[in-house]
Amino acid sequence: MPRPDVLALVLAGGQGSRMDVLSDDRAKPALPFAGVYRLLDFALSNLRHSGIDDVWVFVQYETQSILDVLAGGRAWDLDRSHGGLRIVSPQQESDGDASWHQGNAHALYAHRELIAGAAPRTLLVMSADHVYKLDYTEVLERHRDGDAEVTVVTTTVPPAQASHHAVVEVQDGLVTGVAVKPDDPRHGRVATEVFVYDTEVVLAVLDELAGAGDGGELGDFGDRLLPALIERGRVRAFDLPGYWKDVGRPEAYFEAHRDVLVARGRDRQSDLRLDDASWPILTHDVPRMPAYLEPSARVVDSLISPACRVAGRVERSVLGPGTVVEAGAVVRDSVLFADVIVRAGARLRHAIVDDRAVVGADARVGGRARGELPTDAELVLIGADARIAAEATVQPGDRVARRGRRR
Repeated sequence: MPRPDVLALVLAGGQGSRMDVLSDDRAKPALPFAGVYRLLDFALSNLRHSGIDDVWVFVQYETQSILDVLAGGRAWDLDRSHGGLRIVSPQQESDGDASWHQGNAHALYAHRELIAGAAPRTLLVMSADHVYKLDYTEVLERHRDGDAEVTVVTTTVPPAQASHHAVVEVQDGLVTGVAVKPDDPRHGRVATEVFVYDTEVVLAVLDELAGAGDGGELGDFGDRLLPALIERGRVRAFDLPGYWKDVGRPEAYFEAHRDVLVARGRDRQSDLRLDDASWPILTHDVPRMPAYLEPSARVVDSLISPACRVAGRVERSVLGPGTVVEAGAVVRDSVLFADVIVRAGARLRHAIVDDRAVVGADARVGGRARGELPTDAELVLIGADARIAAEATVQPGDRVARRGRRR
């Protein structure tokens, strides 16, 4: 049911520089996922299913890419006269200073007056570029029942991956410490960048930390804000059940797609199922005709989006809407975005290919990985509208920009 005392802040302004050519012309939350979705869809769908309909989306980098995904918020029932969707962007102040966000905590501080004016009892703050399903109602109830000032949603990742995240120390349900991207993490319990805040408390602490400055030094949550709140002794942890992945690196993005394929495979188990009728991922997209598989097509363990035309072989891959794989072409272990063309005889392996790129006839792109999954250094990234010449070779780890220039 609606929760008017809760204001959701969805932080969608990140560039995602580690995604290289894939984020040249879009914010990271606007990246496609599993063919027909965008990363932003996950946070918004969770909000919709949790009955939270007062939603502010913070934008900054390549704002139009986020606005295109949102399309007014109709897909999540946020296009309404009262509450619903609100876009929040950096602004130039009357003194000429621009409040460009220097991190997630600074984004809250920069819009503290706007937040205070809305007067929500509780802030539900989340990043917009993670893949997961979560009923926020459970988190909010735990937050209030536990008399917490802050609740941090956590999950457990392999220790080798924890160094990419904020590692939290938890004792008897209380968060007692945080280490941001430690070199040698002792365990894998990390913050998922979903937080519930008591509004008055977080705004007061932000003001105190900023002092007489502009708040730019506040940085991200784990830099100063969360440690200061932990010192107050009322920060609780909520362990997220099920699948969660930060897909801000190419290898993590690729691995999440492999997880989707495993979930779809016959007689296989995975927490990441996108066909759950009780919790569907909602999205805005333009309807397109069904995919067509020609008689010569061979498709194995793959997702084929609407309007695709496949005459070649596709294995363990995801094809975005309108993608064409011509006869004799082979696409293995790859993620192709919308309207990509793979010409006859071309071979792709361990590649992520952006919208409208064309891989020429008999080209060779990527190759085998040393391990079970490719690393960042083994994945090929091809930018939007790039052209790979016929019979060209693109080596594992290459980056091909929009104009076809190797990075």
